[in-house]
Amino acid sequence: MNKLAWAALALSLAACSQPAADNASQAKAPPAAEVKSTATAGVYDLDKTHASVTFRVDHLGMSRYTARFTGIDGRLNFDPATPAAMSVEASVDTGSIKTDYPNPTPNFDAELAGPNWLDAARFPKITFKSTAVEPTGPNTAKVTGDFTLHGVTRPLVLAVTFNGGYDGAPMDPGSRIGFSAQGKLKRSDFGVSYGVPQPGSTFGVGDEVEIQIEAEFTKPKPAA
Repeated sequence: MNKLAWAALALSLAACSQPAADNASQAKAPPAAEVKSTATAGVYDLDKTHASVTFRVDHLGMSRYTARFTGIDGRLNFDPATPAAMSVEASVDTGSIKTDYPNPTPNFDAELAGPNWLDAARFPKITFKSTAVEPTGPNTAKVTGDFTLHGVTRPLVLAVTFNGGYDGAPMDPGSRIGFSAQGKLKRSDFGVSYGVPQPGSTFGVGDEVEIQIEAEFTKPKPAA
């Protein structure tokens, strides 16, 4: 097992059906290749210019409406020799939600940051603090943490993929590592129930929220 796999997403690879006359079996996906990394242990800070937090939620049963947050920060304690000992903390500015709503009126970003939804005035931060890291493959891990939204803290599991790293490059002398992560939550569990459809209906905004994260972390090169 690649010991760099603290933050790695367990990719759900569906096996393809094999046509056969008798006792047909599904073909298994090939094992994930080990990614390359020369990144060293230490505390890494989020590279905000190469990071994104987006979410998707069902809209009227017609589409998966997608929006994002721009005010994000994080810090990672990276230890390639002991993946289970790694830890991460992250925060999101609730009021930084961006929907790319094309019309200036109404202000849809302000509506979602308002009291009916995220209530950014009362709850300005969404936070995640890891409590356990469980490697699940060569480059993947299940990361469990305390997730706080709307003043409520509950466990959240992220499926994370380690994309690789390096310790210095010609145009980037520091250390850099990269990850992708996904998770799901029910917003009603955190007291955000406005617009959730009635049972048996899709007319409204879905309760389940899909979270997608892309993040690079950097550590400066030590002074000579």
